[in-house]
Amino acid sequence: QVQFAESGGGLVQPGESLTLSCQTSKIPSDTVMGWYRQAPGKERELVALVTDDGRKVYSDSAMGRFTVARDNDQNIVYLHLSKLKPEDTAVYYCNVENPPPWTPWGQGTQVTVSQ
Repeated sequence: QVQFAESGGGLVQPGESLTLSCQTSKIPSDTVMGWYRQAPGKERELVALVTDDGRKVYSDSAMGRFTVARDNDQNIVYLHLSKLKPEDTAVYYCNVENPPPWTPWGQGTQVTVSQ
């Protein structure tokens, strides 16, 4: 069963940066991977996608501030967050693109942006 372990979150001030990591279990190399986030009281939303050959897609809120990358050999997906804003506060998760309902989610990693 596929598994995801996110790390790297923390408490930062507006304008600062963080790099999140997601260690995945072995998955097919052509799997499109994504980062998602869920803010308090809101539904989980897609932040970024990355293909096995490095093509990337970003949400409007992430465009220009976040960078997604992956290491296929190590089964790690990264999300670099820069110019952070209070509205970026959320629990961040990684998973495959459009995960089926039965796909497990990791515990996520909390990002809090506050003065």
